Amino acid sequence: MHQSRSLLLSIAVASFGLIGVALYLQHGLDLLPCPLCVIQRYLFLAIGIAALVGAYIPKPKLGAGVALLAALGGLYTAGKHLYVLANPGLSCGIDPVETFLNKIPTATYLPFLFKADGLCEDATAPWFGLSIPQWAFLWFALFTIALAWALIRRSRA
Repeated sequence: MHQSRSLLLSIAVASFGLIGVALYLQHGLDLLPCPLCVIQRYLFLAIGIAALVGAYIPKPKLGAGVALLAALGGLYTAGKHLYVLANPGLSCGIDPVETFLNKIPTATYLPFLFKADGLCEDATAPWFGLSIPQWAFLWFALFTIALAWALIRRSRA
């Protein structure tokens, strides 16, 4: 039980840390987030919140399950982002998704965090060897593996 809680807390801290990295890239390096980047931010926050709640409730399996669903959604979104980058004819640029995302109350009240106003193509510059969507995919994959392992381990215990 203690190991599951420690794992969930570690995942929560890592997820919130990745949001901090995203804010640094946006405000420190002037890399504006595209709609897919903003969706990934929501999913990293969902993972972090679910993992944090799961670490403190009597049944951590519930928090781990919700975080796992968010991580799987993140894998899909980051995979789509990589697909868009691999196929230059496609774009996630200014489209109805961006308009929808920018109308959500969190984007209205926290535009520094959730306003989509960049293009997917801007995220291709390597950052420590990988593009930003590749890093996101890697982290979502790590979270998915860790959460699935925690759920499988808990169900056998």
